[in-house]
Amino acid sequence: MSYYLNYEGGRINFSLPSGWNVLACEDCSSVPEVQDVEKEIERVLDSPIGSPPLEELVKPGMDAVILFDDIQRPTPAHLAFPHILNRLNRAGIPDERISAVCALGTHPLPTHEQLEKKTGKEASMRLQGRVFNHDPYSTENILIGRTGRGTIVEVNRLVAQSDLIIGIGECMPHPFSGFGGGCKIIMPGVSSYRAVADHHYTWMRHRNSKLNLLDGNPFYEDIVEAGRLSRLSFKLDFIMNEKHGVIKAFAGDPVEAHKKASGFGASLYLIPLAKRPDVVITSAAPLEIGVNATKSLLNASFAVRTGGTIIWVASQKNAGPIMPLIEQMATKETANEYHHRLIRGDIPDQLKNFGISFIMMVVFFKELSEKFNVIHVTEALTKEQVGMMNFMYAPTIDEAISTTFEKMPTADVAIFPSGGSAIPDVA
Repeated sequence: MSYYLNYEGGRINFSLPSGWNVLACEDCSSVPEVQDVEKEIERVLDSPIGSPPLEELVKPGMDAVILFDDIQRPTPAHLAFPHILNRLNRAGIPDERISAVCALGTHPLPTHEQLEKKTGKEASMRLQGRVFNHDPYSTENILIGRTGRGTIVEVNRLVAQSDLIIGIGECMPHPFSGFGGGCKIIMPGVSSYRAVADHHYTWMRHRNSKLNLLDGNPFYEDIVEAGRLSRLSFKLDFIMNEKHGVIKAFAGDPVEAHKKASGFGASLYLIPLAKRPDVVITSAAPLEIGVNATKSLLNASFAVRTGGTIIWVASQKNAGPIMPLIEQMATKETANEYHHRLIRGDIPDQLKNFGISFIMMVVFFKELSEKFNVIHVTEALTKEQVGMMNFMYAPTIDEAISTTFEKMPTADVAIFPSGGSAIPDVA
């Protein structure tokens, strides 16, 4: 029988040895895009989840701030902004009392042109001089408290001082917080660098900080508490497909609406598994560019048994952004040692310009090489570069399968054709 992986806009076909038992090989569900995104935005703003309509949250004399995610997300904030501004205006908050902040977390700052593209020309004109990048290093970030777990909550000055806080973002599977979106617009979105480091480095390796888990996930639950402490009142989250089209929107209470969005997302991407396979064969699609390609490897790690093999197929044609990660993986430190280094604040100079989520990947990749046998099928990285990652190199998927078969003539196997969006669900 022939199987396939999605790859660079096409497919790679392959077959498996007769001694291998396939537990799953289905692709993620294909759902049609919303034909009229602005109509979908109006629909969810008219009937919010767990919250009164946005207009009813407004009181006379309020100042409002609208948070929106950065250019690394395909969220159509430019379509949402006019609808939110118009509703605030009708309820009594004029444009002059509204600001907007790009909730970039610790990512690089977008340019003025990128901000204008993200917010759209109409919002840029209406909010002229009041659209800002969050600065995680700013001394003006305000400490407003700690979560019940002791995490620092220190946020952008405008967030701390505004009366009404609204967010625009995207809900997608997330390897640590279960799903993105929701209160992540606050933590890490508009939090200080030290607050993000305190949260991320503390909870990143808890066994419940994982894909598709909200309740009981300390990484997620701390984010929710930071959002509540910061008084995030209303959130609009989009579900997007790999072509950056809108599938559905959710709006309302930042926690309740996010749970509904996450449940819908899980229904699209969940792959049931009767048990943990010995081998996972995964493609980076649909997230194949740069650091995004690593998401498929993390997703596969939630499925395969300890000591098993992951065959990771990613071309890495745009591998430049991950080269600092590869170089750090080549250091002699174990995952534990590197994790403690980050907690001490001892960040290598060559990583200091990267976001915290990128720096965390060094620990996870070291841990992957310690727990699993990873065979990287790649066009652009050399055998030496893959070796620096402490992974095995294979030029083709057939060679990777042959190498694995020599060690495991019988094996349970899971195939993730679109591993970047797959959510393995082990019974």
